[in-house]
Amino acid sequence: MQAEDREKKLWEIWRECRLCPRECRVNRELRTGKCGTGRELLIGSWGPHPGEEGPLVGWRGSGTVFFAGCNLKCVFCQNYDLSHEVRGSRSSIRDLVKIMLSLQKYGCHNINFVTPTHVVPWIAEALVEAREKGLHLPVVYNCGGYESVTVLRLLEGLIDIYMPDVKYGSDSVGAKYSGVPDYWQVALGALKEMHRQVGDLEIDEQGLARRGLLVRHLLLPGQSDGARKIFDFLQEEISENTYLNLMAQYYPAYRSGEFPELAARISPFEYRDLREEAGKRGFRLDR
Repeated sequence: MQAEDREKKLWEIWRECRLCPRECRVNRELRTGKCGTGRELLIGSWGPHPGEEGPLVGWRGSGTVFFAGCNLKCVFCQNYDLSHEVRGSRSSIRDLVKIMLSLQKYGCHNINFVTPTHVVPWIAEALVEAREKGLHLPVVYNCGGYESVTVLRLLEGLIDIYMPDVKYGSDSVGAKYSGVPDYWQVALGALKEMHRQVGDLEIDEQGLARRGLLVRHLLLPGQSDGARKIFDFLQEEISENTYLNLMAQYYPAYRSGEFPELAARISPFEYRDLREEAGKRGFRLDR
């Protein structure tokens, strides 16, 4: 697809607020969607990030761009000032191009778009312009896993590394904690499409990710069964060679206090057992 055709289609989808599976169907030029954003691109922060997965950070960091707003409303979000409160600076496509080129000049190993789902048209247009101006780094789509397959297909060829945080192995849990009724069913289709486009994660001789699927899963208290369901899906329908980051850094944040079961952190024993199981299944585990 020509860049102009892709951009035109993405802006049409954005205008009708159908970028994510919520499909708010409001005119984003006039109103905000459930993501909390409307006609403006809001960037919360950007810069080299040393805290991402090993193949992304290397020795100069992952070039992260954090967008304000989010299509998921996770009650335990640790970045709620960005996702829920939508705190960010008004930015333009030109600003985004300058940011990407600055991160490349600094020496970052990739461009890492964090929470990009609701601002895809800006990203697509900025990427085309940035590449015309010399951007050559791999591009990471760092999302919450609740993605429209239609939109993902329009991104084919622009994104090198898909990095979804697959949050739940259950629609009911997704409804309870993120406010969407079909999280698991949507994530299944989104991961299949991501893997179709980029395949398993490819890591070069320097240990840096170049292309492929990198799956995250933030372990929540009492959700071991959900984690195992995710393992099953990855093993049976994606690839036994999936690069997986099991994250144990959950802590009660934002509205977690309203849910007694989220009051505690995951136990070291639970994390150890799940990590051992994931290793036995053959997944490539981060760190």
